[in-house]
Amino acid sequence: MIAREAALDALSSDTFDLVVVGGGITGAGVALDAAARGYSVALVEKADYAAGTSSRSSKLVHGGLRYLQNFDLGLVREALLERQLLVTLAPHLVRPLRLVVPAFESARPDRLVGVGLNLYDVMSVDKLRGRLRRRDDDSSWSPDRHRVITGEEVVELLPALAGRQPTSGYLFYDCQTDDVRLVFTVLGEAERFGAVMANRVEVTDLVPEGVRAVDRESGDDFVIRAANVVNATGVWADRLRPDELHDEAEVPTIRPSRGTHVTVSSEAVPLVAGAIVPAGGGRSIFALPWLGRTLLGTTDNDYEGDLDHIPADPADVDYILDAANAFFGRDLTPDEITGAYAGVRPLISTGDPKKSVDISRKAELYETSSGMITITGGKLTTFRRMAKMAVDRLVEREARDAPCRTHEIPLGLPVDPDDLRRVEGVPDDSYRALAARYGFAAHDVLRVAAERGELAQPVVDGLPDLLAEVAFAARREQALTVGDVLLRRTRLGLLAARELDDGPARRVAAALGAERGWDGPRIEAEVDRWRAESTAEGLVVRTETRPQ
Repeated sequence: MIAREAALDALSSDTFDLVVVGGGITGAGVALDAAARGYSVALVEKADYAAGTSSRSSKLVHGGLRYLQNFDLGLVREALLERQLLVTLAPHLVRPLRLVVPAFESARPDRLVGVGLNLYDVMSVDKLRGRLRRRDDDSSWSPDRHRVITGEEVVELLPALAGRQPTSGYLFYDCQTDDVRLVFTVLGEAERFGAVMANRVEVTDLVPEGVRAVDRESGDDFVIRAANVVNATGVWADRLRPDELHDEAEVPTIRPSRGTHVTVSSEAVPLVAGAIVPAGGGRSIFALPWLGRTLLGTTDNDYEGDLDHIPADPADVDYILDAANAFFGRDLTPDEITGAYAGVRPLISTGDPKKSVDISRKAELYETSSGMITITGGKLTTFRRMAKMAVDRLVEREARDAPCRTHEIPLGLPVDPDDLRRVEGVPDDSYRALAARYGFAAHDVLRVAAERGELAQPVVDGLPDLLAEVAFAARREQALTVGDVLLRRTRLGLLAARELDDGPARRVAAALGAERGWDGPRIEAEVDRWRAESTAEGLVVRTETRPQ
C-alpha cells in the first residue's frame, strides 16, 4: 500500500472512473473487482480500514448453518459456494475448521441438527465436487460429509468437555479467517490493479464532479473527481445522501444488530475444534479456537447507540459466559476474559418490528438519481458476490464489455513458515504466525525485523506479534495510531487487552513514533489516546463497573 501522503496527492489531483466510499470488506471487494475490470478506482475510509463491522465478526467463513432454520436456502448455498472459492484463492487466510455438536448421557445426536447438516453437505459438497471434476481441478479443498463421532473423539477435539463425558456428537466442517487481514489482503490486490486508497478521509457529500471529502487528520477538504460513486459503508450507508436513499429508492431502514464476543485463554477452555454451544431459547453461540485463544460468541440484538465505538454489552457478556459455563462445566468469570469486542451488522429491515435475528442478511443494491450505487447487508463470507453485484451494475449502465474476474484472482500468496529466513531474536512461534497473517509478505516483515534488534522482539511477552509489524504497518499499511496496530494490524487488543495498558502500548507508540517522527510528549499522548480508545471499545471487562 502506498504511503498515505502519496495517496492523498493522487486523490486530490487525479480523475477516476469510480470512487468507493468505505474501507471494510465490501468496499475492498468493490475496489478489487472494479480495478480488475479496468476501472480507475479511488477508495476512501473515514476511520481506519476495517475499523467497523469488518474487524468484529465471528471470524468464520461459513454457509451459516442456523440460517437453514429460516429456510434461507439461497443465502446458505451462495455462502457455501463463496467459502469454497475463498479457501482456494486465499489458503493461508481462509482455513478449514472442524466443528462439533456434542451429545451427552447416551442421548443420540439431535436428528433435526442431522437433517440440517445433510442439507449443508448437499449444498456445499456434492454439486461442487461435480463441478470441480468437470474442471479437472484436484487442488481445491472440499469438505468431507458430516458424520457421527464417538464420545472419545469429541473429547479429543473439545478437551474442555472431558469432565462432562460426552457420548457422541456430529462432526462437520466450515472455515475460519482473520477478518481484518482478509480486508488488507483484498485491498492489496486492488492496489496491484491500480486502485488508490487512503484511510481517515470522510466523504461528506456528492458533488457534480464526484465527492467532497475531508482529511480527518489535517482538516483539509477537497474534491475527489470520479464519474461513479459506490457507497459501501455498511451500517453507515444511509448517512450519505439519506433523503435520496429513503425517498427515491425507498431503501428500508438499516437496523444495526450488535454481536458481542469475548476471548479467554486456551487453558481456561481448551479446544482443538469449534463447538456449537446451546445458549437457551433455541439460540446458540460458537466456541472457537482462534489465534491461540478461545473465542466465544456471538449475540444478536438490536442496537441504537453510537456506531463509532461499540463496547460489549455487560448483559451480553453474562449471556455468553453463562452459556459457556453450563456447556463446558466451567466457572468462568469476567476477570478471566482476555478481551471483549462488539460490532454491528447492517441488517435490512422492512419495518416489521421483529428481532434482528429474523431480518434479512441478503445483500441489497440501490441506485438513486445522483447515480450513486449503495450496496449493503450481506455477510463477510459473501463479500465477493456483493462487490460483483455493484460493479456489474456499473458495467451494465455503461455498456462495457468487462466481465468479473475476482473468482480467479488469488488473494495474496501463501508461504511455508519453514521457508522464511531466520532472524536473530525472533521467537520460533512467530514464523508460523507471520506466514498465516501475511503469506509471502512475511518475508518483508522479517526484513524489517532484521533492521534493529528491538524490532525482532514481541510486543507482548509470550505472544508471537512482533514490533517489526508495527514499523511495517506504518510504512506499508497506513497505520497512524496505537489503536490501528493493536486492534487491526495485529489483534492484540482482542487477545491480550489486560496486558496492553502500559509497557506494550508504550513500545508500540515508540515504534510508530520512530517511523512518524514523534517526540517524547507525542508518544505519551498517543499512549493516552490508546487508553481512551480501549475504554471506549470496552476491550477490558471490569467486574467493578458491571451492574449488579
